[in-house]
Amino acid sequence: MKSVRTEDAVGQVLCHDITQIIRGVTKDARFRKGHIITEEDIPVLLSLGKDHIFIWENDENMMHENEAAEVLCRICKGANMDRGDVKEGKIDLRAVCDGVFKINRGKLRAVNSLGQMMIACRHGDFPVKAGDKLAGTRIIPLVIEKKKMEEAESAAGSEPIMQVVPYKEMKAGLVTTGNEVYHGRIKDTFSDVVRSKLREYGTEVIKHTLTDDNNENIESAIREMIDAGCDMIICTGGMSVDPDDRTPLAIRNVCGSVVTYGAPVLPGAMFLLAYYGEGKIPVMGLPGCVMYAKRTVFDLVLPRIMTGEILEKSELDVLGEGGLCLNCDICTFPACGFGKGR
Repeated sequence: MKSVRTEDAVGQVLCHDITQIIRGVTKDARFRKGHIITEEDIPVLLSLGKDHIFIWENDENMMHENEAAEVLCRICKGANMDRGDVKEGKIDLRAVCDGVFKINRGKLRAVNSLGQMMIACRHGDFPVKAGDKLAGTRIIPLVIEKKKMEEAESAAGSEPIMQVVPYKEMKAGLVTTGNEVYHGRIKDTFSDVVRSKLREYGTEVIKHTLTDDNNENIESAIREMIDAGCDMIICTGGMSVDPDDRTPLAIRNVCGSVVTYGAPVLPGAMFLLAYYGEGKIPVMGLPGCVMYAKRTVFDLVLPRIMTGEILEKSELDVLGEGGLCLNCDICTFPACGFGKGR
């Protein structure tokens, strides 16, 4: 940086904040570092006692913080995201639709490890709503080497680090199992809970069937859902390890295999996920805790299912850290630690 006469500073970039103090009115920065000085600013600067000011010296090997912030914004901003204005090397990113926020965590770590720049964002794989703030980028110094920003672009690669994946329009089928419900010994209270969860993502149940604990009957019910054109199938009841709990067997017989039977999440350890056929129709077995607990593994998985994401076992395995719901008196999910491990 160098010192110049204030009258000669039009078009130059301030290297530091300049504070204005008016007794009883204000004591704050009148001009922030990085501000580009205009003709109208000169009288104000002089009134603040600034006959000389420090400005940034142009250097073909350096970038101003705002220019560099645009680079960070470009490598972060993916589909269904909008950006704010650049200010002091900072740019905010927001969602333009409801969906699931996705992050390439490896790329995010690679860019943040370069130093002199930062990208901070909310947790990935969680639902967001249109207008939600997703991330903020910041260049730490006033100027940064162009080479450094080239390294950031290289670390990020050709695809944006972040995106919002919107929910798909899906038709759900619901299979309620259990002799006690099928024969009318107790009232089915599970189905209303599932319907309510689905409505959070704009999905309705188009077919609902009750069956006893015979695995062949459960299999027939699941196949009827598939034939009816359901995009996802949810089974409730019979998900424990008791000998007469046949729902996992029925799902395995229909789908051929399962992604996982069991998840490192409480509530929700007995969750089952499988996919049917080439179309990868998700078939889920919900443990009983979904019926009475505020938030469970179902709340962690359902939003991702609703975007059409095909989940693998490894993506459920990592839920153990953060997979313990604390059952708070006032539930603030998803603005809490539940499911936010890794």
